Amino acid sequence: MIIAIDGTSASGKTTLARRLAARLGYLYFDTGVMYRALTLAGLRQGLDMSDEPGLSLLAEGITIDVTSPTASDGRPCTVLMDGEDVTWAIRSPEVDDSVSQASIYPGVRSALTLQQRRIGLRGRVVMVGRDIGTVVLPEAELKFFMTASLEARARRRHAELTLLGETVGLAEVERSLAERDRIDSQRAVAPLRAAPDAVVIDTTELPAESVLALALDRVAARERTAPAEDARGPAGPGVSGGAQERK
Repeated sequence: MIIAIDGTSASGKTTLARRLAARLGYLYFDTGVMYRALTLAGLRQGLDMSDEPGLSLLAEGITIDVTSPTASDGRPCTVLMDGEDVTWAIRSPEVDDSVSQASIYPGVRSALTLQQRRIGLRGRVVMVGRDIGTVVLPEAELKFFMTASLEARARRRHAELTLLGETVGLAEVERSLAERDRIDSQRAVAPLRAAPDAVVIDTTELPAESVLALALDRVAARERTAPAEDARGPAGPGVSGGAQERK
């Protein structure tokens, strides 16, 4: 099965994806690592992050692969760039500062979407991002779209940053998330939106354990009834189950 998880920032999609992949024995694949790998390659070549043609050409020429962890060092997966293990290199501050700009270009997104599909179509994967169910893998057997109130997401992100030792105000975090929402939903290429057949989960009032339980229920239902369409059971609290159940 291919499972796609999309949603807004700090809505809990990464937490769900990791836990779901671990429970199912699937590959956990955050597509953001591909944009980080491309950014790392561009920095190594001395490319300016405003060089759209250069970055697009680079994206077409490199091979990025994502596999199950190949080392016991806390990594959720292994990221290979032209065969080199760059799992931790893509987490550098330099990449952090540049990846957002490098990922907005249509040529970059088009090239990396092909690579994401190559990995996703192997199956047994939980793929998380913002356009997986709508653009990257619209044929995924099961799609989730995570959302939560802006206030709840800001509190979560603020708590994460505080644990990392960063000093930032809650209001500033909320403004940053609102701006990210605006950019993601209004961009011309692959805007953030729920696929018509996605299971929409509002995590505002739901703890992570409850979200995982809901997702596992949907996986079990899909496995029992596949390949029938619209095989989702009644929605629970905070859940709507695609176009049919929203009518």
